[in-house]
Amino acid sequence: MADTDLLAIEDLAVHFPVGGGMFSQPQMLRAVDGVSLRIRPGESLGLVGESGCGKSTLALSILGLVDPTRGRVVVDGTAVGTDTDRLAVARTVQMVFQDPYASLNPRQTVRRTLAAPLRLHGITNSGEVADRVAEMLRQVGLRPDQADLYPHEFSGGQRQRIGIARALILKPKLVICDEPVSALDVSIRAQIINLLLELQAEMGLSYLMISHDLGVVEHMSDKVAVMYLGRIVETGGWREIFERPRHPYTRALIAAIPDPLTRALGREKAHGEVPSPLNPPPGCTFNPRCPHAIDKCRASPPVLSPIEEGHLVSCWRAEELSTVRA
Repeated sequence: MADTDLLAIEDLAVHFPVGGGMFSQPQMLRAVDGVSLRIRPGESLGLVGESGCGKSTLALSILGLVDPTRGRVVVDGTAVGTDTDRLAVARTVQMVFQDPYASLNPRQTVRRTLAAPLRLHGITNSGEVADRVAEMLRQVGLRPDQADLYPHEFSGGQRQRIGIARALILKPKLVICDEPVSALDVSIRAQIINLLLELQAEMGLSYLMISHDLGVVEHMSDKVAVMYLGRIVETGGWREIFERPRHPYTRALIAAIPDPLTRALGREKAHGEVPSPLNPPPGCTFNPRCPHAIDKCRASPPVLSPIEEGHLVSCWRAEELSTVRA
């Protein structure tokens, strides 16, 4: 891990046994299968891919809630694992959840919701707790006098602001945002995205922005990693990913962004469905859906390799596709 890395994920794999019985061995579900990523202080990394590709499992591994099969996660110089102090990890890494309706306890006021992590981490002075709660509500665009209301008294967008306040009240360095706007009305999404960007600038936060929506990631990320069936298939700066995508899967995702003005040339599509992680295809796991697949793609898995500085691709035909119109 470099001294400048806030988060370093090295060859991380998370496999779950599925099924099996008295006369049969369980199958192994490869939710995450050899992922390496790095995030520096103040940096935003967008992690994109279809549902079921392993993004949320990767997030739980960073939080120390899922033990890896192999590899390691290092957060701010501390390896995350079974023996790690979970409270220490929580002071550095927090999470904003997808569903603002399910992630808040309906029987607790906003004040109790925001005070709970402070008290858990030893901040018990009532005056200090009240001040921290009031200040955090102001920072997310709510009024301190709303602290004694219950979640049902807020709109979806306001509830997500409360979820963001809860994540930030311990002043973490890294915030994992797991589809933070996908459950919100379109009219509210831009407000929450702008709020997250403002808070990042004010507090010096790093973000891991998990989404299947590249339109959201494009506005919030310095770097982008594209995940498919448990593996990273392309990673680079947002400009390289959105303007010069090399992996056919990345090109298909970008072509699917509903923006006719800027995506008019994006017509490349991925065919069929994502294969089961219980039985991934041989070679490149994307080959059954890839319009550019050749025999080599079906026989041998490509390695994530640099194609230009800071831009890595896992594709046998990456050099050729740089000249192929999407």
